[in-house]
Amino acid sequence: MNTTSDPKPTLKAKAPERDEDRLKLVVAAEEPASSHLGTRLRRYFLTGLIVVGPVAITVYVVWWFINLVDTWVKPLVPPQYLPEHYLPFTVPGVGLIFGITGLMVIGALTANLFGRTLVSYSEMMLARMPIVRSVYRTLKQIFETVLSQDGGSFKRVGLIEFPRRGLYSIVFLAGDPPPEVEEKIGAGDPMITVFMPNGPNPTTGFIVFVPASEVIGLDLSVEDAAKLVVSAGLVAPDQQDRLRDLAKQKGPKHLPEEEPVV
Repeated sequence: MNTTSDPKPTLKAKAPERDEDRLKLVVAAEEPASSHLGTRLRRYFLTGLIVVGPVAITVYVVWWFINLVDTWVKPLVPPQYLPEHYLPFTVPGVGLIFGITGLMVIGALTANLFGRTLVSYSEMMLARMPIVRSVYRTLKQIFETVLSQDGGSFKRVGLIEFPRRGLYSIVFLAGDPPPEVEEKIGAGDPMITVFMPNGPNPTTGFIVFVPASEVIGLDLSVEDAAKLVVSAGLVAPDQQDRLRDLAKQKGPKHLPEEEPVV
Protein backbone atom coordinates (compact mmCIF):
# COMPACT_ATOMS: atom_id res chain seq x y z
CA MET A 1 0.00 0.00 0.00
CA ASN A 2 1.47 3.33 -1.06
CA THR A 3 1.54 5.69 1.88
CA THR A 4 3.06 8.63 -0.02
CA SER A 5 0.61 11.53 -0.02
CA ASP A 6 0.10 13.44 -3.24
CA PRO A 7 0.64 17.19 -3.19
CA LYS A 8 -2.50 19.25 -2.75
CA PRO A 9 -3.53 20.62 -6.14
CA THR A 10 -5.56 23.39 -4.56
CA LEU A 11 -2.47 24.96 -3.06
CA LYS A 12 -0.74 25.00 -6.41
CA ALA A 13 -3.73 26.67 -8.04
CA LYS A 14 -3.89 29.41 -5.39
CA ALA A 15 -0.17 30.09 -5.33
CA PRO A 16 1.06 32.72 -7.80
CA GLU A 17 2.88 31.19 -10.70
CA ARG A 18 4.81 34.30 -11.77
CA ASP A 19 7.25 36.44 -9.85
CA GLU A 20 5.38 39.61 -10.82
CA ASP A 21 2.16 38.40 -9.22
CA ARG A 22 4.06 37.32 -6.12
CA LEU A 23 5.71 40.73 -5.92
CA LYS A 24 2.34 42.50 -6.16
CA LEU A 25 0.95 40.43 -3.32
CA VAL A 26 3.97 41.17 -1.15
CA VAL A 27 3.78 44.91 -1.82
CA ALA A 28 0.04 44.99 -1.12
CA ALA A 29 0.56 43.10 2.14
CA GLU A 30 3.41 45.34 3.28
CA GLU A 31 1.74 48.63 2.24
CA PRO A 32 1.18 50.64 5.41
CA ALA A 33 -2.25 51.91 6.34
CA SER A 34 -0.84 55.43 6.56
CA SER A 35 -0.68 55.63 2.75
CA HIS A 36 -4.44 55.06 2.51
CA LEU A 37 -4.98 57.74 5.14
CA GLY A 38 -2.71 60.15 3.24
CA THR A 39 -4.61 59.56 0.00
CA ARG A 40 -7.91 60.19 1.74
CA LEU A 41 -6.65 63.37 3.41
CA ARG A 42 -5.26 64.64 0.11
CA ARG A 43 -8.64 64.02 -1.55
CA TYR A 44 -10.39 65.91 1.25
CA PHE A 45 -7.95 68.80 0.88
CA LEU A 46 -8.51 69.08 -2.87
CA THR A 47 -12.29 68.93 -2.42
CA GLY A 48 -12.16 71.69 0.18
CA LEU A 49 -9.92 73.76 -2.08
CA ILE A 50 -12.39 73.45 -4.96
CA VAL A 51 -15.24 74.59 -2.71
CA VAL A 52 -13.47 77.39 -0.81
CA GLY A 53 -11.15 78.66 -3.56
CA PRO A 54 -13.72 80.37 -5.84
CA VAL A 55 -15.57 81.86 -2.85
CA ALA A 56 -12.38 83.23 -1.29
CA ILE A 57 -11.13 84.74 -4.56
CA THR A 58 -14.54 86.30 -5.27
CA VAL A 59 -14.69 87.87 -1.80
CA TYR A 60 -11.13 89.14 -2.18
CA VAL A 61 -11.84 90.74 -5.58
CA VAL A 62 -15.04 92.39 -4.32
CA TRP A 63 -13.27 93.66 -1.20
CA TRP A 64 -10.38 95.00 -3.27
CA PHE A 65 -12.76 96.82 -5.62
CA ILE A 66 -14.69 98.40 -2.75
CA ASN A 67 -11.48 99.61 -1.10
CA LEU A 68 -10.22 100.96 -4.42
CA VAL A 69 -13.39 102.99 -5.02
CA ASP A 70 -13.36 104.22 -1.41
CA THR A 71 -9.77 105.41 -1.85
CA TRP A 72 -10.75 107.43 -4.94
CA VAL A 73 -14.13 108.80 -3.86
CA LYS A 74 -13.84 109.42 -0.12
CA PRO A 75 -11.35 112.33 -0.45
CA LEU A 76 -13.93 114.12 -2.64
CA VAL A 77 -16.73 113.79 -0.08
CA PRO A 78 -16.96 116.36 2.76
CA PRO A 79 -16.02 114.79 6.12
CA GLN A 80 -19.37 115.60 7.74
CA TYR A 81 -21.10 113.28 5.24
CA LEU A 82 -18.93 110.28 6.09
CA PRO A 83 -19.86 107.81 8.85
CA GLU A 84 -16.28 107.92 10.13
CA HIS A 85 -16.92 111.47 11.29
CA TYR A 86 -19.43 110.17 13.84
CA LEU A 87 -18.28 106.58 14.41
CA PRO A 88 -15.00 105.34 15.90
CA PHE A 89 -14.48 102.84 13.05
CA THR A 90 -14.38 102.91 9.26
CA VAL A 91 -17.41 101.78 7.26
CA PRO A 92 -16.38 100.17 3.95
CA GLY A 93 -18.41 100.75 0.82
CA VAL A 94 -19.41 104.35 1.53
CA GLY A 95 -17.27 105.62 -1.33
CA LEU A 96 -18.87 103.09 -3.67
CA ILE A 97 -22.35 104.29 -2.71
CA PHE A 98 -21.40 107.94 -3.24
CA GLY A 99 -19.77 107.03 -6.57
CA ILE A 100 -22.84 105.22 -7.90
CA THR A 101 -25.08 108.07 -6.73
CA GLY A 102 -22.82 110.62 -8.38
CA LEU A 103 -22.87 108.76 -11.69
CA MET A 104 -26.66 108.63 -11.60
CA VAL A 105 -26.84 112.37 -10.93
CA ILE A 106 -24.44 113.11 -13.80
CA GLY A 107 -26.46 110.89 -16.12
CA ALA A 108 -29.68 112.65 -15.15
CA LEU A 109 -28.13 116.08 -15.69
CA THR A 110 -26.76 115.06 -19.08
CA ALA A 111 -30.24 114.07 -20.25
CA ASN A 112 -31.48 117.68 -20.25
CA LEU A 113 -30.47 120.61 -22.42
CA PHE A 114 -28.16 122.19 -19.87
CA GLY A 115 -26.23 118.99 -19.36
CA ARG A 116 -25.85 118.30 -23.07
CA THR A 117 -24.59 121.84 -23.62
CA LEU A 118 -22.06 121.47 -20.83
CA VAL A 119 -20.83 118.15 -22.22
CA SER A 120 -20.53 119.64 -25.72
CA TYR A 121 -18.36 122.51 -24.48
CA SER A 122 -16.21 120.06 -22.51
CA GLU A 123 -15.72 117.88 -25.61
CA MET A 124 -14.79 120.96 -27.64
CA MET A 125 -12.09 121.83 -25.10
CA LEU A 126 -10.73 118.28 -25.14
CA ALA A 127 -10.78 118.20 -28.95
CA ARG A 128 -8.29 121.11 -29.06
CA MET A 129 -5.68 119.25 -27.03
CA PRO A 130 -3.30 117.33 -29.34
CA ILE A 131 -2.71 114.17 -27.28
CA VAL A 132 -5.73 114.20 -25.01
CA ARG A 133 -8.25 114.30 -27.85
CA SER A 134 -7.11 111.02 -29.40
CA VAL A 135 -7.19 109.26 -26.03
CA TYR A 136 -10.60 110.71 -25.18
CA ARG A 137 -12.18 109.78 -28.52
CA THR A 138 -10.87 106.23 -28.34
CA LEU A 139 -12.08 105.69 -24.77
CA LYS A 140 -15.44 107.28 -25.50
CA GLN A 141 -16.00 105.02 -28.50
CA ILE A 142 -15.07 101.93 -26.48
CA PHE A 143 -17.38 102.84 -23.60
CA GLU A 144 -20.27 103.68 -25.93
CA THR A 145 -19.84 100.39 -27.77
CA VAL A 146 -19.50 98.17 -24.71
CA LEU A 147 -21.90 99.84 -22.25
CA SER A 148 -24.59 101.18 -24.55
CA GLN A 149 -27.75 99.13 -24.62
CA ASP A 150 -28.14 99.68 -28.37
CA GLY A 151 -24.43 99.38 -29.10
CA GLY A 152 -22.64 96.82 -31.20
CA SER A 153 -21.23 94.72 -28.38
CA PHE A 154 -20.72 90.99 -28.78
CA LYS A 155 -24.11 89.30 -28.87
CA ARG A 156 -23.44 86.10 -30.83
CA VAL A 157 -20.84 83.36 -30.95
CA GLY A 158 -19.62 81.42 -33.96
CA LEU A 159 -16.96 79.12 -35.37
CA ILE A 160 -14.42 79.67 -38.11
CA GLU A 161 -11.85 77.28 -39.52
CA PHE A 162 -8.52 78.27 -37.97
CA PRO A 163 -5.56 77.75 -38.04
CA ARG A 164 -6.22 75.36 -40.94
CA ARG A 165 -9.07 73.53 -42.65
CA GLY A 166 -10.68 71.07 -40.29
CA LEU A 167 -9.76 72.90 -37.07
CA TYR A 168 -12.32 75.28 -35.60
CA SER A 169 -11.91 78.27 -33.30
CA ILE A 170 -14.50 80.17 -31.30
CA VAL A 171 -15.14 83.75 -32.42
CA PHE A 172 -17.37 86.57 -31.22
CA LEU A 173 -19.41 88.26 -33.93
CA ALA A 174 -18.82 92.02 -33.86
CA GLY A 175 -20.77 93.25 -36.89
CA ASP A 176 -20.22 94.56 -40.39
CA PRO A 177 -16.68 95.57 -41.39
CA PRO A 178 -15.84 99.09 -42.59
CA PRO A 179 -16.94 99.75 -46.19
CA GLU A 180 -13.34 100.26 -47.29
CA VAL A 181 -12.45 96.71 -46.22
CA GLU A 182 -15.13 95.18 -48.44
CA GLU A 183 -14.12 97.42 -51.32
CA LYS A 184 -10.45 96.47 -51.06
CA ILE A 185 -11.11 92.76 -50.67
CA GLY A 186 -13.69 92.67 -53.43
CA ALA A 187 -15.29 89.43 -52.23
CA GLY A 188 -18.63 88.44 -53.66
CA ASP A 189 -20.03 87.23 -50.32
CA PRO A 190 -20.82 89.78 -47.61
CA MET A 191 -18.09 90.11 -45.01
CA ILE A 192 -18.41 90.11 -41.24
CA THR A 193 -16.07 91.27 -38.48
CA VAL A 194 -15.28 88.69 -35.82
CA PHE A 195 -13.02 88.71 -32.79
CA MET A 196 -11.07 85.52 -32.14
CA PRO A 197 -9.93 85.49 -28.47
CA ASN A 198 -6.80 83.86 -27.17
CA GLY A 199 -7.18 81.48 -24.25
CA PRO A 200 -7.00 81.69 -21.34
CA ASN A 201 -6.92 85.51 -21.67
CA PRO A 202 -9.91 86.52 -23.82
CA THR A 203 -8.95 90.22 -23.74
CA THR A 204 -6.29 89.50 -26.37
CA GLY A 205 -6.88 88.03 -29.79
CA PHE A 206 -7.28 88.77 -33.47
CA ILE A 207 -9.76 90.91 -35.40
CA VAL A 208 -10.64 88.91 -38.50
CA PHE A 209 -12.69 89.92 -41.55
CA VAL A 210 -14.23 86.73 -42.90
CA PRO A 211 -17.04 85.94 -45.36
CA ALA A 212 -20.32 85.47 -43.54
CA SER A 213 -20.89 82.14 -45.31
CA GLU A 214 -17.79 80.68 -43.62
CA VAL A 215 -18.98 81.49 -40.09
CA ILE A 216 -20.90 78.75 -38.28
CA GLY A 217 -23.41 80.35 -35.93
CA LEU A 218 -23.81 78.81 -32.48
CA ASP A 219 -26.59 78.90 -29.90
CA LEU A 220 -23.85 79.33 -27.30
CA SER A 221 -24.19 82.44 -25.16
CA VAL A 222 -21.37 84.95 -24.90
CA GLU A 223 -20.91 84.14 -21.20
CA ASP A 224 -20.59 80.40 -21.84
CA ALA A 225 -18.15 80.98 -24.67
CA ALA A 226 -16.06 83.28 -22.46
CA LYS A 227 -15.99 80.60 -19.76
CA LEU A 228 -14.86 78.06 -22.33
CA VAL A 229 -12.03 80.33 -23.48
CA VAL A 230 -10.90 81.36 -19.98
CA SER A 231 -10.83 77.77 -18.71
CA ALA A 232 -8.88 76.62 -21.79
CA GLY A 233 -11.71 74.24 -22.68
CA LEU A 234 -12.02 72.65 -19.23
CA VAL A 235 -15.37 74.23 -18.33
CA ALA A 236 -17.50 72.99 -21.20
CA PRO A 237 -21.05 74.37 -21.41
CA ASP A 238 -24.12 72.27 -22.06
CA GLN A 239 -24.03 73.08 -25.76
CA GLN A 240 -20.65 71.39 -26.24
CA ASP A 241 -22.26 68.44 -28.01
CA ARG A 242 -24.06 70.78 -30.40
CA LEU A 243 -20.78 72.55 -31.17
CA ARG A 244 -19.15 69.22 -32.03
CA ASP A 245 -22.08 68.19 -34.25
CA LEU A 246 -21.98 71.49 -36.14
CA ALA A 247 -18.25 71.12 -36.69
CA LYS A 248 -18.77 67.62 -38.07
CA GLN A 249 -21.53 68.79 -40.39
CA LYS A 250 -19.48 71.68 -41.69
CA GLY A 251 -16.18 69.84 -41.91
CA PRO A 252 -16.77 67.51 -44.88
CA LYS A 253 -17.83 70.45 -47.05
CA HIS A 254 -14.38 72.02 -46.77
CA LEU A 255 -12.09 69.08 -46.17
CA PRO A 256 -10.81 67.23 -49.24
CA GLU A 257 -10.90 63.49 -49.14
CA GLU A 258 -7.59 62.13 -47.91
CA GLU A 259 -5.96 59.34 -49.86
CA PRO A 260 -5.14 56.23 -47.85
CA VAL A 261 -1.53 55.91 -46.82
CA VAL A 262 0.10 52.79 -48.28
